[in-house]
Amino acid sequence: MNGRGNNVKVMALWIAPLLFLLLFYFYPLASILRVSFARAGTDFAEPFRAIFSSIGFRKVLGFTFYQAILSTLLTLCIGLPAAYLVARYRFRGKKLLMSLTAIPFVLPTVVVAAAFNALLGPRGLVNYALMNMLDLNTPPIQVMNSLTAILLAHVFYNTTIVLRMVGDYWSHIDPRISEAAYTLGANRWQTLRKVVLPLLAPAISAAALLVFIFNFTSFGVILILGGPRFATIEVEIYNQTISLFNLPVAAALSVIQLLCTLGFTILYTQLTRRVTRPLNLRPVKYTQKRLTTWKSKIYAGLIFTFLGVLFIAPIFALAVRSFSSFAPSVSGPTGSDINITTAYYQELAINRRDSLFYVPPINAIMVSLGYAAITVMLAIALGLPAAWYLARESNRKISNILDPLIMLPLGTSAVTLGLGFIIALGKPPLNLRASPLLIPLAHTLVAFPFVVRSLVPSIQSIKPRIRHAAGVLGASPGDVFRRIDLPLVGRALIVAATFAFTISMGEFGATALIARPEYPTIPLMIYRLISQPGSLNYGQAMALSTILMLITAFGMLAIERFRIADIGEF
Repeated sequence: MNGRGNNVKVMALWIAPLLFLLLFYFYPLASILRVSFARAGTDFAEPFRAIFSSIGFRKVLGFTFYQAILSTLLTLCIGLPAAYLVARYRFRGKKLLMSLTAIPFVLPTVVVAAAFNALLGPRGLVNYALMNMLDLNTPPIQVMNSLTAILLAHVFYNTTIVLRMVGDYWSHIDPRISEAAYTLGANRWQTLRKVVLPLLAPAISAAALLVFIFNFTSFGVILILGGPRFATIEVEIYNQTISLFNLPVAAALSVIQLLCTLGFTILYTQLTRRVTRPLNLRPVKYTQKRLTTWKSKIYAGLIFTFLGVLFIAPIFALAVRSFSSFAPSVSGPTGSDINITTAYYQELAINRRDSLFYVPPINAIMVSLGYAAITVMLAIALGLPAAWYLARESNRKISNILDPLIMLPLGTSAVTLGLGFIIALGKPPLNLRASPLLIPLAHTLVAFPFVVRSLVPSIQSIKPRIRHAAGVLGASPGDVFRRIDLPLVGRALIVAATFAFTISMGEFGATALIARPEYPTIPLMIYRLISQPGSLNYGQAMALSTILMLITAFGMLAIERFRIADIGEF
């Protein structure tokens, strides 16, 4: 009876997370699909026939897979050499490097677009410098609105996934395995191909699949940096819904995307289970060494330089652009000079029109901080019991069902979810359409998978004999949870809370559809300012983007400070 009672208590942990997913994920999703397909009449299959019989739609489907595969391969080519460096060597600035490369992962697409525009755009720093040096009248670098811009942004976003998942896994594999292969006569290539890569295969596969999922569902990168020439399934859902109001086709595309994403997430959860059980696991103090040879120092220097150009240059250009303005000049081919100014930051708090309907950009910062605080509380309250259940659940069949459900919101169209919120949550008993709570609920859906993935390995690391010993000494289950379990997972809780906070601060897709105009978030305000003409609006957008980037950077530094190097997680 005690065993059965404990199982019931463990299962009860999943009630609140499951109820949350039912009310705020499956119910809105079912509502938008029901309304959309109702417009198709009695022929349910007609929208699907229209998709697969149309050359345009088939091109959209093909390009979605093509850009996702190409972006994933490029991310692996860049991430694996860097993962080797962080896995096998100890050096100063390692945590800072990991934090800097992780910043793009939680930045909104509007900020990334602004960063690349500030660096490589027609009036970006690189083009400005080249036009002055080479005496040119037109920008020599044209990468905006191209496949190149899409690929650069995806690599910019997702390389940190390879660094963390593969790097963490690699750092715990015993190097004596490779040394044994050398002793038996294998050269470096044979050891890499027959020993190292097979051991790394689960981590590489899991990281590649996660990167592919994010690329497959990419929206803002394609919409903003790709321009009108390129469209993925996600962008086409947006176009069919907002521009053409063709809800049946949009719903059919959402179903196709959901089925693909569900298959990918099921495969991903299977791979991560293999990653969390590596062979010959050893602490990093035994597997890592210092950069002592000239070859290792040159290798590290090349990796540092490349990562600096790829990750730091756009961020640096964004910050520089937020403090600079282009003043007209009678000399020089560019027709302008750069002046250093703080006016864009000062303007964030000014209402020059004295309009009652104008929302100063600085208000967006306070609104975002409030939404993020609520998101953290909701995500931790739901994620901790869900993670505890998954960590303690011994029935693999149940885990195989619940684990993909956690990841499913990440692969769902933000447009579809936003419309689902508007339709399903606009009438009793869940009449939340005008409630500010709607935004944190949407943010919690996105943050929930990250919170659970951050907590599960830490909970699994708690040795049962420690809890049993406390029980033998007279501690109640509540005392064991409060005095043993929580302190042991405390660092993971800080990491999970920081993830939820930074994700909420940067979420853009769903927020753009359901946010009230008087309560804009930072990403929405950036998008408004970029969409309006004038150098002042653009400068304020750069200033807000820099502020959001700094908040994210502090969040990533906190994650690196408190993070435990678990295997196979974010």
